[in-house]
Amino acid sequence: MVLKALTHRAAKPLAHLLCALPLAWLVYAGATNQLGANPAEALIRGLGDWALKGLLLTLAITPLRQKFQLPALLRFRRLLGVWTFGYASLHLLAYAWLDMGLDLGEIARDIAKRPFILVGMLSFALLLPLAATSFNAAVRLLGGKRWQALHRLVYLIPFTVCLHFWWMRAGKNNFGDPFFYSVLFALVLGWRGWRWLKPRLAAA
Repeated sequence: MVLKALTHRAAKPLAHLLCALPLAWLVYAGATNQLGANPAEALIRGLGDWALKGLLLTLAITPLRQKFQLPALLRFRRLLGVWTFGYASLHLLAYAWLDMGLDLGEIARDIAKRPFILVGMLSFALLLPLAATSFNAAVRLLGGKRWQALHRLVYLIPFTVCLHFWWMRAGKNNFGDPFFYSVLFALVLGWRGWRWLKPRLAAA
């Protein structure tokens, strides 16, 4: 039943729709003054939160696929990755525009003053080559092995993203959400690490 649903021709359009819904809500809420007393901050944080969730879901595809024997889940990994990059790009754009007025000098001073912004920029820089090579032609151009080696950058991003999140919340001493997401990322990456290590330990 689940496999049939995942392979249905409507599954991908539905997945795109579900990924677009948070963005649609944020745009609607902003247009109708429902983002609270500081709508710019709410929009920036909301876009960042959905980029974080998208990254987590993208990394969770392989563990879920293997655990529940659902190979069709692989169809959605690239889709989720592209949406994650989209939300991250909008998060950065909203910060640069709504907070900094697209003033590059002001952005540079803010990076120097607030290191969590620098870590966030690093996270985005790591996402860029993955998004730029997310299409089939890039795999053929780079070759399978080099493409896979490049896309292992995705395993670094949770560390920089979580550091960005922890550092950002440090000012308000509010670590509940950063701790929650750090645990989830640790579980996903820990599972992958164990899958890689287990056969090597058995062969030793």
